[in-house]
Amino acid sequence: MNEKKYLKWYQKIAYGSGDLASNCSYGLVSSFLLLYLSDVMGMDTGIVGTLMLFSKIFDGVTDVFFGTMIDKTKSRLGKARPWMLYAQIGVSLCLILLFSIPNMGQTAQYAYFFAFYTCLNAIFYTANGVAYSTLSALITNNAQERVQLGSIRFMFAVVTNIVMGFAVTGAVNSFGGGAKGWRAVAIICALIGLVVNTVSCLAVKEVEPEQTAVDTENKKSEDDKLSFIDTVKLLFANKYYIIIVVLYIVYYIMSNITTGSGVFFATYVLGNGSLLGMFQMMKMFPVIIALIFTPFLVKKTKSMQKVNFWGYAINCFLSLFFIYFAYTKNITLMLLFMFVKGIFAGTLSGTLNALVAEISGYTYRTKGVRMDGTMFSCSSLGVKIGGGIGTAAVGWLLNLGGYVGTAATQTQSAINMIFAMYVIIPTIFGVIITILLGMLNVEKANRKWDEEHGKI
Repeated sequence: MNEKKYLKWYQKIAYGSGDLASNCSYGLVSSFLLLYLSDVMGMDTGIVGTLMLFSKIFDGVTDVFFGTMIDKTKSRLGKARPWMLYAQIGVSLCLILLFSIPNMGQTAQYAYFFAFYTCLNAIFYTANGVAYSTLSALITNNAQERVQLGSIRFMFAVVTNIVMGFAVTGAVNSFGGGAKGWRAVAIICALIGLVVNTVSCLAVKEVEPEQTAVDTENKKSEDDKLSFIDTVKLLFANKYYIIIVVLYIVYYIMSNITTGSGVFFATYVLGNGSLLGMFQMMKMFPVIIALIFTPFLVKKTKSMQKVNFWGYAINCFLSLFFIYFAYTKNITLMLLFMFVKGIFAGTLSGTLNALVAEISGYTYRTKGVRMDGTMFSCSSLGVKIGGGIGTAAVGWLLNLGGYVGTAATQTQSAINMIFAMYVIIPTIFGVIITILLGMLNVEKANRKWDEEHGKI
C-alpha cells in the first residue's frame, strides 16, 4: 500500500529553499571569512583559528539544548517553525556585524570577532539549523517525501554555493573592495537569507505523527518530561546517533577545509583566483545530478546505507586520479574528475536527514520516547563542530605553512600546505566517511526490530 502524501510540490520546494537562506550565511562565513580577516583586516590566521575552536565549545552544548527546547515547544506555529523563523533575525544581524569589524586595537578586534562569531554560530544559527532539520520530520510522516526533501534542500545549498563561488569576490570589488565591499555583500546575503527563510518556514505546516502499533507497546509517551541529563543519556544510548554525529563532524571538517582553502588554492597554486567559481561549480553541480537520482536509488535498493557506502567508496578511488592531475596542474582533468567524484558522493547529502529520522525511529522503538528535535541536533552539532574545526584548521595550517596574508608573494611551504588542504586531506577524510557509512546500518536494525515484534 502506498504511503499517505502530505506535501504539495511547491511546499517541497519552499522547504528546500531554506538551505538557500542557510548558505547565504554559512557559505559566506565558511568560504570567505578567513580571507576577509587575514587579507583585509590583517588578523593572524593562527589566532583566528584558535578563537574559532574555542567558540565551538559553546556549540557542543547549545545544539542539544535547542533540540530539547524544540521538543518541548507548543505554539500556534508548532514545535520547530517558531525557532526557525525568529532565529534567522539574529543570524542576519550577526552576519552583518561579523563583516563590519571596526577600526580599533587588534586585541579589541579579536574580542569583537569572537563575540559575534560565537553568537552567530552557538545561538542563532544553531537554533535555526536544528529547527530547520527537525522540520523535515514534522511536516511529513512519509519516508519517501523525507528523502525528497533532503534532495531538494541540498540542491538549493549546492546552487547557492556555486553562485557565491562565482559572485562574491566580484561583488566585493563592485562595491568598492576592502572592508566596505565585504560589508555590502554581507548585508545583501543577510537580507536574502531573512526573506527566503521566512517563506520557507511559513509555506509548510507541522502535522501530527502517525499512531502505529509501536505506540501501544511503548510505555513512555512523547509527552514525558525528560531532564536534560536524561535526554543526553538517551541520545548516547543509541549507537547510531554516535555514528551519525561523528559522520557529520568528519564530513564538515572535510568540507570546510576544502571550502576554506579553495580561494587560496585557486590563487596561489593555480595562479588564478577567478578559477574558484569553476571549481565550485564542478564540485557542487554533480551533487544536483546525484540528488535527482537519489530517491530512485534508495527506493530500488531499499537501503540509504548501501547507496551512500558504495558511492563514497567509488569517490575515494577516483580521488587518487584527482590527486595526480592536481599535482601536474592539469586543470581540465581535475575539473572532470571533480565532477565525476561529486556524482558518486552526492547521494549522501540528500539522505542525511532521512537517516537521522531513521535513527530517531530506532530510539522510539527501543526506548519508547519521541525526541525528534533533540535527535536532529546532531546535524547542527556536526555542522558547527565539524565546520568550526575545519575552518579553524585552515587558519592553523596556513599559519603552520608560513602563509602571510599581507605578503606580496607566498613561500613554497605555504603553497605546499594549501595544496595539501585542498587535495590530500579531503581524500583521507573521504576514506573515514566510507568506513562510518559501512557501520550505519540503522535501517536494517529498524526492520529487524519490527520483524521481531510483529510490526511488519
